[in-house]
Amino acid sequence: MNNLRKFTAFIMSLCLAGSTLLFTGCDNEENSTASKNSSSSSSDKEDKNDKEDDEKDSSSEEDDEDKDKNNDDKEKDDEDKKKKDDNKKDNEDEDKKDSSSDVLFNFTNSNSWPEGDNTIYQLDGSITNKQADTISDWTITLNVSEDAVVKNSWGLSYEIDGSTMTITPDANTGNIISNGSVNLGIQIASSSPVDASSAVFSSNSVKSAVSNNSGNQNNNNNNNNTGSSVAASSPNAKEVPEPTTDDWLYVKKNKIVDSDGKEVWLTGCNWFGYNTGTNIFDGLWAADLNTSINAIADHGFNLLRIPISTELVNQWEDGDIPMANFNQATNSYLVGMNSLEIFDYVIGQCRANGIKIMIDFHCASTDASGHVYPMWYDSKISEDDYIRGLEWIAERYKNDDTIIAIDLENEPHGKHNESPRAKWDDSKDPDNWKYIAEKAGLAVLDKNPNLLIMVEGIEIYPKDIKSNGDFASTNEDDYFFNWWGGNLRGVADNPVDLGKYNDKLVYSPHDYGPTVYQQPWFKGDYDYDSLMEDCWYDNWFYIYDKKKAPLLIGEWGGFMKEPNITWMTYCRELIQNYKLHHTFWCFNANSGDTGGLVLDDFTTWDEEKYAFVKEVLWQDDNGKFVGLDHEIPLGENGITLSEYKD
Repeated sequence: MNNLRKFTAFIMSLCLAGSTLLFTGCDNEENSTASKNSSSSSSDKEDKNDKEDDEKDSSSEEDDEDKDKNNDDKEKDDEDKKKKDDNKKDNEDEDKKDSSSDVLFNFTNSNSWPEGDNTIYQLDGSITNKQADTISDWTITLNVSEDAVVKNSWGLSYEIDGSTMTITPDANTGNIISNGSVNLGIQIASSSPVDASSAVFSSNSVKSAVSNNSGNQNNNNNNNNTGSSVAASSPNAKEVPEPTTDDWLYVKKNKIVDSDGKEVWLTGCNWFGYNTGTNIFDGLWAADLNTSINAIADHGFNLLRIPISTELVNQWEDGDIPMANFNQATNSYLVGMNSLEIFDYVIGQCRANGIKIMIDFHCASTDASGHVYPMWYDSKISEDDYIRGLEWIAERYKNDDTIIAIDLENEPHGKHNESPRAKWDDSKDPDNWKYIAEKAGLAVLDKNPNLLIMVEGIEIYPKDIKSNGDFASTNEDDYFFNWWGGNLRGVADNPVDLGKYNDKLVYSPHDYGPTVYQQPWFKGDYDYDSLMEDCWYDNWFYIYDKKKAPLLIGEWGGFMKEPNITWMTYCRELIQNYKLHHTFWCFNANSGDTGGLVLDDFTTWDEEKYAFVKEVLWQDDNGKFVGLDHEIPLGENGITLSEYKD
């Protein structure tokens, strides 16, 4: 994505610490109150006993004969009272154990970016129910400025009263079954920081055997799934055919073709989540997985770019497999699967729908803001970890052409005065992306020689490679700049060399509009020709024009309004004129600076945006969407590659 927004997100992640709170019972405030009440009761009890002792001492002075009897009676009374108190305490403890086991609430500042005089803060959260009972309701209170305005939200409802925001469940997230979890998020425009650590969480729970009122009947039915209801809850699952190996694609000059030499057009979209910590696609806190995959196919997207973190792939390989976070009522058929098993399930449903997949190694560590880090490694993930992650994916799915491509690394970047930063030259330096791309690409192809290899660009490139070819200068004026991953000027001087596998090489720039960042080429009355001259041609379009290799624009997209729509219309024109391969950013509603193809519920499509993108989806003369599978048609409105006639 963009330079400024991602840098801002990184700074805000340092300034605004997230809040991860473990709650026992309903909330900490209630527990604190209960503790104080217990102390007060103890003090009252001591005063009462003192008073009783005084009265008994007075009585003994009047009648010494009753002293022993009174003392015996007191001891008996005290013993009986102690037994009753102990029994009462045991009962109270048992009740507390039943109704208030652990509830894990996580709420963090995950992103931020400027918008006019304000900043938009994205907060992401999850609630995990570790107790035996169902959580029937929950509330989050959050401190905000009085000028705060909600721009987008998912998995929640909200109200603002002065400087307090009250967050409550939406229709899908109110009831959380035992061992279930829900995800939520909100984007708030504000003149002052919104700090997730100010959030206060509370919840109510009900016994699993107790039914809620009739007003919640639908949620109860979904949340209390039995073996018979699991099948009924996933009617959109398609029968999965066996994997095949006859749909691999190849490069022919600046085109991509099938094994018979037929030219194809990859026209897809992005759906993120496997990079963020959700460990599954984002949005499944509200939407049904099968319905969503079917809809992507039915709307004509023949390729799905799936961002993923290297850390998650390493965990899969090492057997330390994290669970996925999703709405277990809506996606009950996924309950019991870990994140890798669900990923395999996704591949099967994509295959059944005629969708091909491109795996995008989006960031080193699992983090919603992980893409802000400029390199393919970080303090947790080494270069070796990165390479073995690529190799593992390539090896695991080498006999399944549902996955046809790997994007080696999302948006390597870094400016002239930043360290570390990605460069592009003929060295074997560990920060030379061109060298690492060759090393990584060959490692992948050694495991599966059939995959397409997508290589993105960097951010800066020297204006004079004779004097600054090693990127040693820290002078801004010595460099050309572009979007992260969008600077492929180095290909002219030092192209990626995959040897005998060069027929698998595709370059993949990213391009965005002024809503993401006001680049110099957006100033004044820009148009298609000025964009070509000032940005597109020298940064990457020359690769296609000179037939060095194909191009796939891995990310482009944004809001359907100015100042973005003018650029987006010109970018679509470029794609259409040359049938450039592309994956639109993005399916997700929770992409803060672009929006998504679906609205906040992750189910309702933004029809205006879809109609815009549909113009550059591969269709035949009859308006049928063309898939990349020779045998399986693309969704309900598409055809197979074999059926397509040039």
